[in-house]
Amino acid sequence: MQQPNRPKHARGDGRLAELDLLRFIAAVAVVAFHYLVAYASVWGDRPAELFPALAPIAGLGILGVELFFIISGFVILMTVWGRGLGGFARSRLVRLYPAYWLSLAAVAALYGLTGAKALDPKLSPGEYLLNASMFQRLFKVTDASGVYWSLWAELRFYLLISILVIVGVTYGRVLVFAGVWLVAAVGAELLGNDLVNEIVMPRYAPYFIAGMALYLIHKHGSAWLPWLYVAGGYGISIHSALERVHGRIELAGFKNMPVTDLSVIITITLIFGVMAVAALGLLRLKPSKTLTALGGITYPLYLFHGVVAVLLIPALTGELPPWAVATVTVLTAVGLSYLVYSFAERPIQRLLKPRRSPQTTSAPAVQVEKASVP
Repeated sequence: MQQPNRPKHARGDGRLAELDLLRFIAAVAVVAFHYLVAYASVWGDRPAELFPALAPIAGLGILGVELFFIISGFVILMTVWGRGLGGFARSRLVRLYPAYWLSLAAVAALYGLTGAKALDPKLSPGEYLLNASMFQRLFKVTDASGVYWSLWAELRFYLLISILVIVGVTYGRVLVFAGVWLVAAVGAELLGNDLVNEIVMPRYAPYFIAGMALYLIHKHGSAWLPWLYVAGGYGISIHSALERVHGRIELAGFKNMPVTDLSVIITITLIFGVMAVAALGLLRLKPSKTLTALGGITYPLYLFHGVVAVLLIPALTGELPPWAVATVTVLTAVGLSYLVYSFAERPIQRLLKPRRSPQTTSAPAVQVEKASVP
C-alpha cells in the first residue's frame, strides 16, 4: 500500500511536549472526578453536594482515561516502529511496573498498617501478590486500587499490538491491523460475547485505533483511510463514553453525577479534536523541563492519588472547609508523585534499562516511551 509523502510538519519521533501536557491534563481530570464526585466513602458525604458548582465539570473527568487511551495508541505505535518484540516487551515492563509496584505496596501498607476503611479492596496477601503481576483480572481477582482497571486495558492493547510487531510494522500493515480491529470491535459490540469483548475491547478499542491512525497522519501525512479510522473511532467512542457515564449515573444518581449527554459529546469531540490538531503539527510546544516533569509525574499521580485521598481527606475534614481539604490533597498528591517520579521511578527505570552502545542509543526513543501510559 502506497503511503503519502512525509508531511512538512513532521518532526521525527522525538518527544512531543504537547503530549506531556495533555497527559497531565488527563491525570488532573481523573483526580478531579475522584476527589470532587466519586469518593463518597472517603469524604463521608457525597462530593457533588460539597462542590455543586464544580461537579458538572469534574464529573467529565471520568473521560480522562479515554484521552490516555488515544495518546497510548499514538505513542505505542511510535515506540514499536522499527523495534523487535523483545525490545518492545522490555520497554513496557520497565515503563509500567516500577511505579505500579510502589503504588501496590502503598495500598497494602495503607490498609494493613492503618485503620483506613474507605476504598479498601479487602484483599488477602495472596491476592495482593497476584495484583503484582498486573494480570489479576484474568483470574477474577479484585484490583487493589480502582484505577488499575485501565492498566488491564493497556496490557491487552500491548498484547494485540505485539502481533503487529511480530509480522513487522509498516504503514500498510498498520492500516490493515487497525481496520480489522475496528471491524472486530463493532462486531464484538453487536455480538455481546464476554470472551470476545475481553479480547477485542469494543468500548476502548476505538480510542487506541484512533491514536494509531493519528500517528500515521503525524508521521506520513494525511490520507483518507487513516482519517476514516479516526472518524469511525470518534463515532463509536461517543457511544462508549455515553454508556460509561450512564452506568455511573445509574449507580450514583444524576444528583451525584450531574453530567449531561451533551457535555459528554462535547468532551469526546474536544479530545479527538485536540489530538488531531497535535497530529497535524498545529499544536506545537517547545520541550522544557517543566513539561517533561508534568509528563513524568502523570503515571505516579494516577496511581497514588487514591492513597493520598484516603489518608488526608478524612483527617482534614472538619478541620478545614471542603475546598481547602481538596486543595491540600491535590497538592500533596502532585508533590508525592514528583518525589516518586524523581527518586524512585526514574532511578529504577535507569537501572533496569539495557545498556546500549553509542551507535544505537537514541534520546528521543527513550523520551517517547514516557508518554504511553496514564
